[in-house]
Amino acid sequence: MSVSEHIKSRISKLKKGEPFSTGSFLSFGSRSAVDKAISRLVEEGVIERVARGVFVRPKESRFVGKVMPDVSRVVEVIAKGHGETIQVHGAEAARRFKISTQVPTRPVYYTSGPSREIQIGNLKVKLMHTSSHRKLQLAGKKAGLALSALWYLGKEQMSARTIQLIREGLNEHEFDQLIAASKPAWMTEALHDYCDGKLYA
Repeated sequence: MSVSEHIKSRISKLKKGEPFSTGSFLSFGSRSAVDKAISRLVEEGVIERVARGVFVRPKESRFVGKVMPDVSRVVEVIAKGHGETIQVHGAEAARRFKISTQVPTRPVYYTSGPSREIQIGNLKVKLMHTSSHRKLQLAGKKAGLALSALWYLGKEQMSARTIQLIREGLNEHEFDQLIAASKPAWMTEALHDYCDGKLYA
């Protein structure tokens, strides 16, 4: 099979709406050959471009029409292609655990790579560099999301209610991962006090 046929065959097996990068197909041929094949498939409507170097097989819903892939999944694909680790920003993490009702004006992620903005569909997404390994640990896991929320909230907001909301959003294994993760002393102390029934405020 030609490079184009190999790529088209592989793409036909991918789940609709699941983002993928051109880097997934470099084993089939040179970068230029892969780019040409991808461009042709975009022109034919077989796939759609959602961000630079990231594509999807179009997914349709009879209720809302075209369904865009989740922004987090697109960011993960971009980060993987660049060898980066990414983590949801603490403000969004706190919202997901229902600790905060504030909705960030645009998606923001911590990254081990350079700070930059990327365009995903009509959205501008901000990637903020952090050199802190502790802020990126357990990336992509619920326990990592909880860590991100707690870092963002800070020592002043480490209350029993805050930790209870975090606990309700994690299963037993995920909460154990959070407890075992590397954390600042104030976070470790508050979590331990909560587990021992000593944190009331």
